[in-house]
Amino acid sequence: MSGTSDGPAPAADLARSVVTESDNESPPHERTPPAAAARTQPGVEARTFRATFAAAPLPMAVVDREGLVVTANDTLAALLGAGPDGLTGRIAADLVDLASDARTWHAYREVLRGRQARLRCTRRLKHPDGHSLWVQVTVSPLPEEERAVLLSVSDISARHELQARLRHLQMHDPVTRLPNRTLFFERLSAALEPEAYEESGTGRIGVCYLDVDGFKAVNDTLGHRVGDRLLAAVAERLTRCADEAGYARTATPLVARLGGDEFALLVEDSTGTEQLAELAESVLGSLQAPFDLSGQRLSVSASIGVVERRAAGTTPTGLMQAADTTLYWAKADGKSRWTLFDPERNAHRMTRQALSSGLRPAIERGEFALEYQPLVGMEDGGVHGVEALVRWNHPQFGTLTPNRFIGLAEEDGSIVQLGRWVLATACKQARRWQLDHPDVPPVFVSVNVAVRQVWDSDLVADVATILAETGLAPHLLQLELTESAVMGSAGRPLQALQALSDMGVRIAIDDFGTGYSNLAYLSRLPVSVLKLDGSFVRGFQYEDAGDRSNPADEVIVEALIQLAHRLGLTVTAECVETSGQASRLRRIGCDTGQGWLYSRPVAPDRISALLTAEDCPQT
Repeated sequence: MSGTSDGPAPAADLARSVVTESDNESPPHERTPPAAAARTQPGVEARTFRATFAAAPLPMAVVDREGLVVTANDTLAALLGAGPDGLTGRIAADLVDLASDARTWHAYREVLRGRQARLRCTRRLKHPDGHSLWVQVTVSPLPEEERAVLLSVSDISARHELQARLRHLQMHDPVTRLPNRTLFFERLSAALEPEAYEESGTGRIGVCYLDVDGFKAVNDTLGHRVGDRLLAAVAERLTRCADEAGYARTATPLVARLGGDEFALLVEDSTGTEQLAELAESVLGSLQAPFDLSGQRLSVSASIGVVERRAAGTTPTGLMQAADTTLYWAKADGKSRWTLFDPERNAHRMTRQALSSGLRPAIERGEFALEYQPLVGMEDGGVHGVEALVRWNHPQFGTLTPNRFIGLAEEDGSIVQLGRWVLATACKQARRWQLDHPDVPPVFVSVNVAVRQVWDSDLVADVATILAETGLAPHLLQLELTESAVMGSAGRPLQALQALSDMGVRIAIDDFGTGYSNLAYLSRLPVSVLKLDGSFVRGFQYEDAGDRSNPADEVIVEALIQLAHRLGLTVTAECVETSGQASRLRRIGCDTGQGWLYSRPVAPDRISALLTAEDCPQT
């Protein structure tokens, strides 16, 4: 059946109709536009591409998969200072320095092989006329059928120079124009990288870390403007010292201002401590000369911490911590000097810090214990009392005696908490002995008290509470204070001592004879006992060894004993180690003795054994 159909025409018919229409002149409204027709013609497209490529303001080149330039536009030739045809056939990587580092070279080769989509990097190029330029290079693959890549280059010299100026401002101190802390640590970190010292150099590094003594006073009295001028003048002298130190050497020390009045001189590839010591001496000598600042004549000095060590295993933080510690030593030793880092001194400081930070937790963890040393009657040889001596069973450093930590406890205030624990523990133990040995006269317990305990706590209330809780009679508690702590007591300390004495507690002065030795205060303080310092006893004759004695010591001790007795005080001699010393002390009237002759400090159960003995063993 011949006739029209409402369905779609067969594909063959559509194709024929297109051919027919192309063979005959089409109506104007059905003709293909000339531009569209041009896009269908490969020759026209290629010519358009070449024209665009040649006229493009962006420097470009087509590079084959072997890395050779197939064609380059005039913009790239002008940028690189080459003729229009001078780039064809050249190795593209050489033109823009892509082989200068392994990482970039590998990435570039991956793009050429079609394994990486893109490469972008920054390079510094040398123009034939002598000037340098910074460029950003981008390498991207063209369609696979082209088997080539497009290399484009952007001149970023202006941007790079701006960034360099901004970085200089960021990395330098505006007052002295020296490198600042950021740049100093950047250089220090780079110098401590293994590749920086393993292949060449001495493999050592050194730092002189200094601050200006008395700079704050200049700022406070003369103002910050004069202070800034002084810092700038100091910077000039330090730079001069560094230049002189770097003369005839491989490198000049880096001078930096780290902040405030702190400066540092970094010596890379140092030759040893002698080189750093010479530099420090030079700096001190340079700063000794007065500064003339617009009519203001100022004299300053500096303290310098010097650290020199192998670079291997050293970190920037560790090196500067050591330098900071050594600077502190220099200032503590009297300022206007340089001090070399001492590992042993630093180890002591680190131990001290570890102990100080661990004191309060140690009290809460129960790491402290008490030992007791007998106080023996010189006439009857019996144990009249004991001195409580605290020990710290440190998990890292072992058992520590009071001289290792009591000073730290006084500094940070933990002595109040520790002292309260010692007092309560000692009183409880003294009461236990009394209950366990009812047939033996009760012994008193002597507890050391730091002056800070009197100031920072209500010692009177603490003692009253502890005596009430333990049931220990007040006269069986003796509190020991050093002569220097009691000397000049007034106000609250004197009131506390008087209240304790009125309560019935005995007050003893420890290490008597080594402080001010002002006897006037004995008449106005509620003192019951004098404990003679062991230095007097050591000067006594050792009769069993045949050594000669110091007559002056014996005369002094005898006079002190007689004076004490006239004032109604008893006397205890410390550090009694031989029977000869004990005999002489007994002869001149000393009341009690304490020392290794009788017993070392021992645990509570050993004191129980001594209490049941007829007299104290002379061991």
